[in-house]
Amino acid sequence: MAHTHISTLFGALALAASLSITPAAAQTDAAAAAPAAPAHVAVRGLPDFTPLIEQVGPAVVNIRTSARVRSGATLHFGPMDEDMQELFRRFFGMPFPGLPDNDDGDSPMERAVPRGVGSGFIISADGYVMTNAHVVEDADEVLVTLPDQREFKAEVIGSDKRTDVAVLKVNASSLPTVRVGNVEKLRVGEWVLAIGSPFGLENTVTAGIVSAKQRDTGNYLPFIQTDVAVNPGNSGGPLINMRGEVVGINNQIYSRSGGFMGISFAIPIDEAMRVSEQLRTSGHVSRGLIGVQVADVTREVAESIGLGKARGALVRGVQSGSPAEKAGIEAGDIITRFDGHDISRMSDLPRLVGNTKPGTQSRVTVFRRGQTLEKTVTIAEMEADKTKPRRSASKPKAEGAGQALGLTVAELSEAQKSERKLKHGVIVQASTGAGARAGLREGDVILSVGNTEIHNVRDFENAARAAGDKALNMLVQRDDLVQFVLVHPQP
Repeated sequence: MAHTHISTLFGALALAASLSITPAAAQTDAAAAAPAAPAHVAVRGLPDFTPLIEQVGPAVVNIRTSARVRSGATLHFGPMDEDMQELFRRFFGMPFPGLPDNDDGDSPMERAVPRGVGSGFIISADGYVMTNAHVVEDADEVLVTLPDQREFKAEVIGSDKRTDVAVLKVNASSLPTVRVGNVEKLRVGEWVLAIGSPFGLENTVTAGIVSAKQRDTGNYLPFIQTDVAVNPGNSGGPLINMRGEVVGINNQIYSRSGGFMGISFAIPIDEAMRVSEQLRTSGHVSRGLIGVQVADVTREVAESIGLGKARGALVRGVQSGSPAEKAGIEAGDIITRFDGHDISRMSDLPRLVGNTKPGTQSRVTVFRRGQTLEKTVTIAEMEADKTKPRRSASKPKAEGAGQALGLTVAELSEAQKSERKLKHGVIVQASTGAGARAGLREGDVILSVGNTEIHNVRDFENAARAAGDKALNMLVQRDDLVQFVLVHPQP
């Protein structure tokens, strides 16, 4: 038996020797026999962004804003330790936006105090610059710095809070400009770049991919979602595709810490350009209105009423005297088409209506109790955003118990209560001294002092008088945010 195994082994070796082939020949034959690798799995090198930066970078600008205030203090939402404050003073040469730059709150002189840093890009050689509206909001002075270190004072031609787009103008010519891309051709997974001034660091470039399109985070904008690193200071800067074209304006981040966490949003450039054209022409944006309150249609509702799949905008209410009421649209209707465009989700309707010129007669398709009806609506004009009055250099003198706090307050009118959706409070007309040092400013609403609700000036005076020399903890509303503010009376 052992002999048989040995004979077999030698026989196999002899066969192998008689059929011997060289390693190179073996590899050649194997390569010829193996199927070709699919082209789509070929490894690709990472893109080289340098030509794009050289092309677009000269047209990306840094934007710094300042406001004229009496005491330099600005109400800031959230504490910051002294080490971080000192870091910003040393590294950036300015205090962190929202922090006072000194402790002198009694100077009667107005002066410019830095408010923040943002980004922008030049859209025309004669000096028009696009950025975010929130970058220049409430600014008394706007400075635009080019990468070649030329600096210009800019005029705010117009801003639109609903889309967060603003247009500036600098007095210059033959400036470098960006090229505008086609957002419809932008694809998920495509490489994109951001250029801006995160944390005040000018001309910073970051890269990533498009994570999603048509992301609903607002009524008027289908945002572009990316994973490009965007941080405070990037706002208003361009989002650039691999052809060197601007496809969006970096605008928002999703964050639990205030810093970048992998999700950022950009305003589509086509939407922004439509807004900028109106701002350059008239200084404001005209939007259409039909006067309905709408909601999404759920799958369960769609199936139960015979609509089929979930689509359209459910009309929850119709404003009295509105174009929708005049056209016969009723609460409970489901708007499925507007001017030939399908309404896939509720948010599609306000965008389409808003982009329609007032006075236009538009066809609206509604689904009502199993039937499809056609309505003709004459588009009305939406009320423009109210512009906040600029702060005056002349401040009324504080009187009564509020004088020790440097505050002059007045009772809210019914219109102010309705606009701010408040039931009580007093509005600050002037803030100097202790009030200004604490960050209070004109237009703030004081809702309570200590644990006492403030309904009128008398309530405020009584609460201030009762506190004596003690610090007062006030609940203050500014815009849509509230914050506790500790005010130390004058010594």
